[in-house]
Amino acid sequence: MTESTGAYVYLDNAATTPVRPEVREAMRPYLAERFGNPSSAHRIGREARAGVEEARRRVADALGCDPREVFFTSGGTEADNLAVLGTALHARDAGRPWGVAVSAIEHPAVLAAAEWIEHLGGTRRVLPVDERGVLDAAALSDALSGGVAVVSAMWVNNEVGTIQAVDTIGRACRDAGVAFHTDAVQAVGKIPCRVADTHCTFLALSGHKIGAPKGVGALVVRDRTILDSLLHGGGQQFGVRPGTENTAGIAGLGCAVELAVRDQAETAAHLAGLRDAFEAALTERIPGVVVNGRRARRAPHISNVAIPGLDAGEALMHLDLAGVACSTGSACKTGSTEPSRVLRALGVGEEPARRSLRFSFYRQNTAAEVATAIEALVAVVQTLQGVETS
Repeated sequence: MTESTGAYVYLDNAATTPVRPEVREAMRPYLAERFGNPSSAHRIGREARAGVEEARRRVADALGCDPREVFFTSGGTEADNLAVLGTALHARDAGRPWGVAVSAIEHPAVLAAAEWIEHLGGTRRVLPVDERGVLDAAALSDALSGGVAVVSAMWVNNEVGTIQAVDTIGRACRDAGVAFHTDAVQAVGKIPCRVADTHCTFLALSGHKIGAPKGVGALVVRDRTILDSLLHGGGQQFGVRPGTENTAGIAGLGCAVELAVRDQAETAAHLAGLRDAFEAALTERIPGVVVNGRRARRAPHISNVAIPGLDAGEALMHLDLAGVACSTGSACKTGSTEPSRVLRALGVGEEPARRSLRFSFYRQNTAAEVATAIEALVAVVQTLQGVETS
């Protein structure tokens, strides 16, 4: 297949998104005249501190929490680790049960944190989900009665887009006196997100999924008394997450979260239209195509499709040459030859899981781009497998 000479169609927005112009403008002063250290007492430092606190307020207002509950991190991975590891280690040091329970379809940041707790001597439970991605209620109940310090369940899955019933899970955790952490990285700006709706103790988000730069995120902490810091330093952010703040990135994050929540309903309608048109066309034109997770409640921006007889890794390269970007799953697992752990947890067979591609949409994508991607994928299927398409 020859390389495309046309415009490149980017449909890997669950991996990262372009920085919004408004976000770049919000960051600009802190890369220039307001360059100071937010911990410095002089005027330049106070200007930087004001930017951090303004961003904290914007995030809190958008998510419906107290600004004092917002702690800035380097991204979703750090936020997830801080919540899971920090809670378990605090429970251990307090002489309480310090196990962790995580859903089988969590992001690697959560699963790896849980594995580290097990490595340190704690307990780790991986809770199964059904074919819709819904957490098994009996397994959750058993974990809550079996001595865990924290339960983690992501609000929207990053590979398939399934929406978890975090309100129900959070209520069960609250009633059992167990901390609840939700990874909302793929939820903010795609579905309605209010902290109070989750009954959560911790909520993690990441800037580069919603038009902010890479390297900045946040963790909403509703109870600091049960959390140990993973970093030790100068005491910034009440010592929960010490270290000189990434002022420009934080300013960008505050703007991005505010815009994402403000535009959520309009964005979701646009994304759902693109996704549904994409899936309808593929189902019609490629025999045997299966939309993974289609029976589930899904966020509007992700479509994960299995195509019989197609090697997903090879198809990915051909699509790239044809001018279309997508992925075979989480960008954090790029290079893995194993079938998607998320798809396997949903009951997808090993071979269909190996033949699955993830297309993810964002606000800048157009119907014309989706049409281009469809034609490219149909052509790739014809080239690689000789499958008759229409």
